[in-house]
Amino acid sequence: MNTNAIDTLGKKLGGAALTLLIDLYPAVSHATTAQQDDACAGMRAKSKSLVDALFDDVREEPWVAHLAFKPAALSLAHEGCRRSSAS
Repeated sequence: MNTNAIDTLGKKLGGAALTLLIDLYPAVSHATTAQQDDACAGMRAKSKSLVDALFDDVREEPWVAHLAFKPAALSLAHEGCRRSSAS
């Protein structure tokens, strides 16, 4: 298995999710370090199941790969918002 491709996907997905988190929830940039860490922990916790679902979708319908990426990033950002505002 080519882990470089998976690492690249993870980095791009994480970067997109962090960008969306700051765009959707600007208060996170002024949050405490603990709140920011909690937001990132929530995003990390959700990422495995999200990437698995993304792979399943793409395996079944390869043409949706570019379409499936954006909702995955948004779901991670939403989890970060949820976790950050809960702390």
